Order: sequence, then structure tokens, then C-alpha cells
Amino acid sequence: MRTLRSFVVVGALVALLTTSVTAFAAGPRVRVIHASPDAPAVDVWVDGAKAFSDASFKAATTYAPLSAGDHKVQVVPAGQTEPAVIDATLTLAADKDYSVVAVGKLANIEPLVLEDNNAAPAAGKAHVRFVHASPDAPAVDIAVTGGPVLFSNVPFKGVGDYTPVDAGTYDLEVRVAGTDTVVLPLPGVKLDAGTVYTAWAMGLAAGEPALTAVLTTDAQHTAAPTTLPTTGGGPNWLMIAAVLLGGSTLLVVASQKQTAAARNEQRQ
Repeated sequence: MRTLRSFVVVGALVALLTTSVTAFAAGPRVRVIHASPDAPAVDVWVDGAKAFSDASFKAATTYAPLSAGDHKVQVVPAGQTEPAVIDATLTLAADKDYSVVAVGKLANIEPLVLEDNNAAPAAGKAHVRFVHASPDAPAVDIAVTGGPVLFSNVPFKGVGDYTPVDAGTYDLEVRVAGTDTVVLPLPGVKLDAGTVYTAWAMGLAAGEPALTAVLTTDAQHTAAPTTLPTTGGGPNWLMIAAVLLGGSTLLVVASQKQTAAARNEQRQ
């Protein structure tokens, strides 16, 4: 009977987990990055409704969930409905994250649409990518100070691939591509384990606002425990349910109480 009950509980957990995964399947998510050095603060409209308000230069909005398919995205000066400095239709795939980046000076502003990979890094690692969003800066390398190059020869609107690095604090520098000429030092860059980042070069190499680096935290992943407490009678299904099912714990508690009551009746 104990073996039978175990199979019943396992089957119930699998069914509940399958239902949970299906119910909470993620659709596409979109955020907006304001990287146009001379553009004013902006509002972002999606499909005719305001999605983000008063995003200023260097701002990164949170991710907004949308449905898969085509969506109209418009960027207008904050507090206004026109003119739309960006007016674009985006086709979004399910289960993907996107960044829509306003790049270039206001006279030539345009959207740069990036597909983000916010998957969890390996244990003890962070993921970092680099985006060149400075309209008058040459192609650049991103390197460890006095050391190796992490991202090589990235031009304006170019994107360096996601790179796994050990968690820690680094002194980095932006160099003119292929040279040792440092155009922007980046001391004390802290990268946490389980976190996904994008490093952005924004501003102007010759003008104001000056060239600067912006580090955004795109995703944070908390490691799950590697072991679970057990009782002398076998696996602790309550603890497993609490970890895996969240709000369904009460259902498993009730089931466990009923099983314990049945055992007591048999002993009597």
C-alpha cells in the first residue's frame, strides 16, 4: 500500500506541475531603452495605449508582457501624443524577450530591436553582452583593464554576444577597436552570479552628454536548493510540493493529513 500511495502522490504532483507550467507559459516581453543622447524624455505607446511614461536618456523600462504577433510601437515626447519620433511595427515570437532601443541623435533617431536571452547562467557565472549605442563613437573593444579583450570591434548599433564570466568585480575599459587607446575606463564593475546584464555605450564621444557606460540588470536567477529535507518514512512530499507548487501546498497538506489518518485507522 505504501508503494501504491507513493505512485499516486507522484502522479498527482506530475499532473499539477504539468498544469502549472501550461497555465503560466510566458508570452513575449518587451522593454524600451532610451539611448538617444539629445532626445527629450519620452512616452512609449503600444497598440494605441501608453505603456511607459517619461523615460529619460539612459533609462531602461521594465519588461511588459505582450501577446505573440504584430504590435505597433510609438515613441513620443513625454506628455504628448505626437510627433512620433519612432513609429514601428514589431513582430514578436512567443516565449522571447525583446529590447527596443532608441538610438541615434534626434534628427536620425531609429529603433534598434534586440532579442534578449535571459536564460539562467551556470552556477557561479553571470552573462554579459555589450551594445554600442553611441552615434559618433568609432568601433570599440571592451577589455579587462590592461588585459584581454572581451568584445572585439563592435561598431555603432553593433551587439556583442552574451558571454559567461565568473561572478566578481572587474576593472574594464573601452578602447578604440584594435588599439590600446582607452576612451572610457570602467572601474569596479560588479557582476553577480545568476544574473544577466547588458553593458551599453551611450552618449557622445565628442560632445554632450559625454560618452558613458550604462549597465542594466536584465534578469536575476536564484539557485534552487540541491537537496530537500526528508523524514524517516521516505520522501517528504509536503516539502517537495512547497518548493515546486507554491500556492498548491494546501492541497498536498490536506492529502497528507488524509493519508496519515488512514494509517492510524489501520493501526487501530
